[in-house]
Amino acid sequence: MIYLIPTPIGNLEDMTFRAIRLLKEVDVVLAEDTRVSSKLLKHYDIATPLESFHMHNEHQKVSKIIAQLQAGRSLALISDAGTPGISDPGFLIVRAAVEAGVEIHCLPGPTALIPALVQSGIPCDRFNFEGFLPPKKGRLSRLEAMAKAQNTLVFYESPHKLIKLLEQMIPIFGAQRKIAIVRELSKLYESTFRGTLEEAFDFFSQKSPKGEFVIIVEGIKI
Repeated sequence: MIYLIPTPIGNLEDMTFRAIRLLKEVDVVLAEDTRVSSKLLKHYDIATPLESFHMHNEHQKVSKIIAQLQAGRSLALISDAGTPGISDPGFLIVRAAVEAGVEIHCLPGPTALIPALVQSGIPCDRFNFEGFLPPKKGRLSRLEAMAKAQNTLVFYESPHKLIKLLEQMIPIFGAQRKIAIVRELSKLYESTFRGTLEEAFDFFSQKSPKGEFVIIVEGIKI
């Protein structure tokens, strides 16, 4: 059996009782970065062995992990922060487990996109989650394809690409399109910017963006 266990995106208090119990009970914890995860496990007095499972080795390790699961071992998969598989490693092992008939349980828990969307003030009944856009090739074409979307759009972006993304969005979505940018969710310096794309570009151009960002863009009104 494999458990997909969300971990805090900032505040360590966002672990559930069930997540802590299962991390103590499984045979092995698969972690995106064992150095990051060891701090979390130490905080909750979890002594379960850690093994690395990240974007650079997941293709090589999937078959070995499935063999362990079929042999009766129980494993937990965690990422550095949030829910495994959401802009983090996880999909390959889930697909392989499904094909192998292995039982899978995904716990509910922390993820950045939902709280950012809900507190944005932008309609959240229907939305498209785009995650991180391609770093170069295909970036503008992806944005252009979404220009007339009626659903709210949700993106992830790193600090050094935020201003460039806003600059690319303005001519495609329009300078007056409403946007919310949520930074460092659940952490000490959490903040939310609400305004237009033009206002967002002006605001973040005057101060160096820091942290991880969730960007919510209002859909086009028909």
